[in-house]
Amino acid sequence: MSNQSMIYYDVMDTPVGDITILATDEGILRIDYGRFEDLHSFYQTWIKKHLLKSSFMHSPEHPYVHQAIMELSEYFTRERETFTLPLLCYGTPFQKSVWRALREHIPLGMTKTYKDIALALQASQSVRAVGGAINKNPFAIVVPCHRVIGSNGKLVGYAGGLDRKRQLLELESDQTRLKA
Repeated sequence: MSNQSMIYYDVMDTPVGDITILATDEGILRIDYGRFEDLHSFYQTWIKKHLLKSSFMHSPEHPYVHQAIMELSEYFTRERETFTLPLLCYGTPFQKSVWRALREHIPLGMTKTYKDIALALQASQSVRAVGGAINKNPFAIVVPCHRVIGSNGKLVGYAGGLDRKRQLLELESDQTRLKA
């Protein structure tokens, strides 16, 4: 990616609150809870770290922003189980492996523990590191860190808040019951 890039965004109203989507012409950069205006300072810092110089443009019709809105809308109306968005992952190799494991090893309607993810990565001693990588997940809902629970089966830590996590798991539980 070049040092100068345009970042397109839109804010989507969902059953679990506002979600901001950031994209470039190469794919999706981030999907975060909250409104763009409230996240702008965080985005400025994040963008400087990863992309150097960028400008923001509100663009709900940008192809990747539009695709994200469509796929998330289908998810919330129980018409979509998996996402096909092109994700641009900026993180350490370990973080990227954790985010990939979340997408590949926790299907809709299921949950896994932090230890399960560490074992899937063949890094059984890295449960804390897995938790740290999950905490840095830049793709709310699409990379399903809300499906990770504590080893005791309880809902623990979620950047979007435990209420949101509970809502998402209930939505997904209802969706899988409807198919049975």
